[in-house]
Amino acid sequence: MRDAAFTRDGAALVAPMTLEIGEGERIARAFGSAREAAIAALMACGGVKASSGTLFVDGFDPKLQPTQCKRIAGYVPHELLPLEFDSFERYVDYRAALWSLDPASALARGRRLLAKLEGVHESFAYPLVGALLADPKLLVLDRPLAAFAPQMLAVARGRAIFSTHASIEDAAAWA
Repeated sequence: MRDAAFTRDGAALVAPMTLEIGEGERIARAFGSAREAAIAALMACGGVKASSGTLFVDGFDPKLQPTQCKRIAGYVPHELLPLEFDSFERYVDYRAALWSLDPASALARGRRLLAKLEGVHESFAYPLVGALLADPKLLVLDRPLAAFAPQMLAVARGRAIFSTHASIEDAAAWA
């Protein structure tokens, strides 16, 4: 991102920011509000297009190449996953279908990832596993819980990680 900002109806919701994340780097950034943090997280993975400035995800422009951006960046929302899936297997099948992954391979990978998230409630663990199934280069965490930082960072294994936070104290656990 270079001076990337997001505005809606003339109101600046995310001030211009410059951010470059290299392979294996972790960057945690605190924002003035939960709303600003959520929008910045979506911008970082190409889910929300910048209103001004430039934004590329591994060289791809989200305005022109949104599908490529989504293949590179795994996004984990702040909101708890509604446990509408009756099993982990059904959730992994759903996520595997989104990325055209082999269901059996995705389930095996998902189980390995979930095993590394011991102690993390499934409503937080499932979205992280789902984001990592396609083996993205970049993991974007929208306001993750600091209590789960050690497990989540361990399972992310050397990926570039961008996490957004609504306070400096929360960001410190992820930097």
